[in-house]
Amino acid sequence: MYPPRGFPPRKPRIRENVNEAIRAREVRAVFPDGTVEVMPTPAAVRKAQDMGLDLIVIAPTAEPPVAKAMDYGQWQYENKKKQHEAKKKQHVIQVKELKFRPNTDDHDYEFKKNHALRFLKEGNRVKAVVQFRGREIAHVDLGKNLLLRFAQDLTGVGSVEGQPKLEGRNAHIILSPVKSNTGGGPAAAAAGKDGGAAPKDKKPQSAHNTATASGDPS
Repeated sequence: MYPPRGFPPRKPRIRENVNEAIRAREVRAVFPDGTVEVMPTPAAVRKAQDMGLDLIVIAPTAEPPVAKAMDYGQWQYENKKKQHEAKKKQHVIQVKELKFRPNTDDHDYEFKKNHALRFLKEGNRVKAVVQFRGREIAHVDLGKNLLLRFAQDLTGVGSVEGQPKLEGRNAHIILSPVKSNTGGGPAAAAAGKDGGAAPKDKKPQSAHNTATASGDPS
């Protein structure tokens, strides 16, 4: 039987910026009753613990650091919840690759173009690649023309990042999504909301101007 290995005991995990781990000499302590006081850190920790709470630094770069008396477990839960919500709102831009051949038929071309439209509208970038095999490399112009046609067909939805590039036996082009611009601004939105009615503050046309506009010389 092997003797037990002499691993050192595992050190307890230190909570940074919490209670005794706070290194600042003094803090601006915020308590649940709304009291805010600049006081020595040990005194603030004792006061928080007397309330059954922890003292947690929430603004370490402030002078002095701001610390709040609260439950550490509840603080951890709220932080994780905020991070989760922020992550949900983030949109990771991906590069979607579509492959063509120099002699791609119209049906396959339209099928992949529709895919590109969907990818761009979802906010992703699109990389269109034309692959040359064997003697097809002698017809590079066909591939570049196909890529230029592809970019032209996606005008208004995708913007081209440079000209088609040839790398080895592949030519490619990259398109980025174009942000939608409805235009018109707040005034147009208000007009649409009112059913296209004329603005209320518009002055009525004078009788003289009305007669002249209708063609009556008098």
